[in-house]
Amino acid sequence: MPAKHIRLFCLMLCLLVGPLLACNALPSATFQGTPSAASPSGNPSSQGAPLLNQWIKAAPGIELRYENWKSPGDNEDTVTIARFDLRYAHLSIGYQPTHPLSLSEWMQQSHALAVINGGYFDTHNRPEGLLVSNGRSFGTSYTGFGGMLSVDAQGRLALRSLRDQPYSPGDEQLEQATQSSPMLMIGGKRTQFSANAASERRSVVAMDKQGRLLLIVSPKPAFSLDELADLLASSDLDLETALNLDGGTSTGLYVNTESQKVNISSIAMLPIVIIIK
Repeated sequence: MPAKHIRLFCLMLCLLVGPLLACNALPSATFQGTPSAASPSGNPSSQGAPLLNQWIKAAPGIELRYENWKSPGDNEDTVTIARFDLRYAHLSIGYQPTHPLSLSEWMQQSHALAVINGGYFDTHNRPEGLLVSNGRSFGTSYTGFGGMLSVDAQGRLALRSLRDQPYSPGDEQLEQATQSSPMLMIGGKRTQFSANAASERRSVVAMDKQGRLLLIVSPKPAFSLDELADLLASSDLDLETALNLDGGTSTGLYVNTESQKVNISSIAMLPIVIIIK
């Protein structure tokens, strides 16, 4: 066969076989980072991203969900939601003021199922509210505002408004706690608060009416706090309480199970994180 015919035959073979090989090389269903939108047919996009708006079982008691949220100002983001049945989840607060870590380093150090950034901290990495890590207390509780995620000495997890239920150190024995502000939802309804209208990366800890814990992250600077509260209240997540965490450059979420992985990295190094094992 003439050489030019051989070259033409090889080219045609590559065109026919190449797409088949590429299909076989597509990534698995596990996901890292922000997913691409689902196609109009409801199938995952060509990047292998998961479907939107449905729960994905990641492990016993752990589910993931991805939703496209849009504000009245037409800002939008794909929000990642992790939901935990507390019968399968143990929560602790990591605190390293002298040696803050990236979120991926916290994940490697703790060998956790999930890690999200915690409450606010100052320029010296001290908590702006109360923090309790493995029974050791730091800082001073907010009074009359904000909220607290906590685990008491009996292992009971709670998310509460500090305006409605102030912290009482003489009456409470906490093993873990982080405080932040503002409370975005109380009693299944959005709250009213004063906040600037800036759009930032956002992270939220919430409890639904079935008593499950939710970690919610918007990795783009898409929503103001008022917009975020409205979106949470209008969602189908059936939330009872929701607390804004330290957003902006602190926002991040890692989930690591055998079948699902989420890597949304914080920009800042973090002295405070919420760890779930």
